[in-house]
Amino acid sequence: MTALATVGVIWLAFVAYLAVARPDRESLEAAASLLRNALRLVRRLAADREIPLPARLPVWLLLGYLVLPIDLVPDFIPVLGYADDVILVALVLRRLIRKAGPAKLAQHWPDDAAGLAELRRLLRLG
Repeated sequence: MTALATVGVIWLAFVAYLAVARPDRESLEAAASLLRNALRLVRRLAADREIPLPARLPVWLLLGYLVLPIDLVPDFIPVLGYADDVILVALVLRRLIRKAGPAKLAQHWPDDAAGLAELRRLLRLG
């Protein structure tokens, strides 16, 4: 019961933080653009036959997982429901980029260098 109350308090604090520190419209648009480009990147890297199948296979498994209605943490749980999906996507994308190499990342990135630099920063790719 204490753990549930703790999670509830943390969730309320997070919601309060989001209400106070609402991102501006430009930040939201930049985040949406980065997400769209990251999805294009994943699709392009997963379809690239020059990258070995063992490096691409986790991407296809991830896509299957994301399509299934069953999750590690159900999506109806506020914040945490989608956090597991975001973490899994980041881990798989990071692994794929490391296996494919920086040249493949640059080759398949659909946007400008600034967006690519931001993605590398978020994934901690150096």
